[in-house]
Amino acid sequence: MDWGTELWDQFEVLERHTQWGLDLLDRYVKFVKERTEVEQAYAKQLRSLVKKYLPKRPAKDDPESKFSQQQSFVQILQEVNDFAGQRELVAENLSVRVCLELAKYSQEMKQERKMHFQEGRRAQQQLESGFKQLENSKRKFERDCREAEKAAQTAERLDQDINATKADVEKAKQQAHLRSHMAEESKNEYAAQLQRFNRDQSHFYFSQMPQIFDKLQDMDERRAAHLGAGYGLLSEAELQVVPIIAKCLEGMKVAADAVDAKNDSQVLIELHKSGFARPGDVEFEDFSQPMNRVPSDSSLGTPSDGRPELRGSGRSRAKRWPFGKKNKTVVTEDFSHLPPEQQRKRLQQQLEERNRELQKEVDQREALKKMKDVYEKTPQMGDPASLEPRITETLNNIERLKLEVQKYEAWLAEAESRVLSNRGDSLGRHTRPPDPPASAPPDSSSSNNSGSQDPKESSEEPPSEEGQDAPIYTEFDEDFEEESASPIGHCVAIYHFEGSSEGTISMAEGEDLSLMEEDKGDGWTRVRRKQGGEGYVPTSYLRVTLN
Repeated sequence: MDWGTELWDQFEVLERHTQWGLDLLDRYVKFVKERTEVEQAYAKQLRSLVKKYLPKRPAKDDPESKFSQQQSFVQILQEVNDFAGQRELVAENLSVRVCLELAKYSQEMKQERKMHFQEGRRAQQQLESGFKQLENSKRKFERDCREAEKAAQTAERLDQDINATKADVEKAKQQAHLRSHMAEESKNEYAAQLQRFNRDQSHFYFSQMPQIFDKLQDMDERRAAHLGAGYGLLSEAELQVVPIIAKCLEGMKVAADAVDAKNDSQVLIELHKSGFARPGDVEFEDFSQPMNRVPSDSSLGTPSDGRPELRGSGRSRAKRWPFGKKNKTVVTEDFSHLPPEQQRKRLQQQLEERNRELQKEVDQREALKKMKDVYEKTPQMGDPASLEPRITETLNNIERLKLEVQKYEAWLAEAESRVLSNRGDSLGRHTRPPDPPASAPPDSSSSNNSGSQDPKESSEEPPSEEGQDAPIYTEFDEDFEEESASPIGHCVAIYHFEGSSEGTISMAEGEDLSLMEEDKGDGWTRVRRKQGGEGYVPTSYLRVTLN
């Protein structure tokens, strides 16, 4: 069934229907455009929200970034930011594939519809013009017939009138004959015009207009199909981003599961452990009689010069109480303004940074030397003398960094001795430490409280009484050597690796690792496992993400 056959007389209906179809297409384009604006505004608000709540300071300068709670929150913010990016992608796809294409297609459909209806109206005008000509020829034929009949009656009356002259009778007969001839010509013209109109009318209703209606039907069906495809693009744009959005949601779940309350407690200890010895007992000061008192270094309430303090001064309580307000301190290069434990950690970080910079300069010097050798062997590749300034600069940087390393090493040794001294005072000041495990050495409980004792070391045999001081210090020194800097990122093992060589470490496929040191060009990366242990693994076996 087609429009040309079934709707041959519904020209106005088809005109309204096709216009309604184009209006529907334009309404859908407008709807998608406003939907795109909603998506863009939503994505913009999400990005602004993420920017508002992201930490303002870099992770390396923000102590709070070491807590798993903060890391998970930042990860959630990043996932929300990625989610906003997917909403922007949806808006872009809808704008390009729906709004622009359908708007362009709508204009083409309007032009095609206009052309078809103009053609139909021209055919109608031609048919109406033929009908008018037919009516004119019909009225002319009718008028000529009446005139001929009237002239014939006049001639017949004069012919019977005895008073009429012969000339009048002849004239009347000639006039009647002329009128009869004119009526005959009008009849022939009317017949020809009628035949022509019937032919044009048949062509109009059975050929010309059905073809136009069929073209309109084809146009409208194409428009409907295109509109249906546009409806599908709306859902397709969403389906394209569903996998990425699912990953974003999965990332949020992983971030939520990554919150480790116990680890955060340990991080807080590592960040703020001062290393000071606990204050000793306050000695009884007998003011009833003069007596010599020996000052105690372990008492925060006794002045260092041994003189008794006045009760009303209030200084003893201020010195003794560790939670009081702290005065503003001047930051020093050796971090001596910090508590002993924090000073040691900061010095260790600075020393590791200087060592990394020193190694980088050494590698650059070696590279420049190799380049210079190549230039000397192949002069056309470059002038060896042009490398001398850079080599000299590198050597100066190496010497400067070596001096800084020595300086920080000295400060670090002093800080470590200070920490050990405070720990030794703390151990000797208490009459009875907490009960250690049966197989642990007497001071293992104190070492465990410090957070740096390896669980494996606690199972070793206790040292002899004669050399007890030396193993304690040696043990702390090993702790300091084993204590590495904070991770600079995290990585995931892509493949299984069996670390059989010295310095390497085993890892399982899919295992999450902490990145301790980047690849320096030799193909190996230093990592730390969550259950403990550090070592090198092949860089190509990892997927690395820096902080």
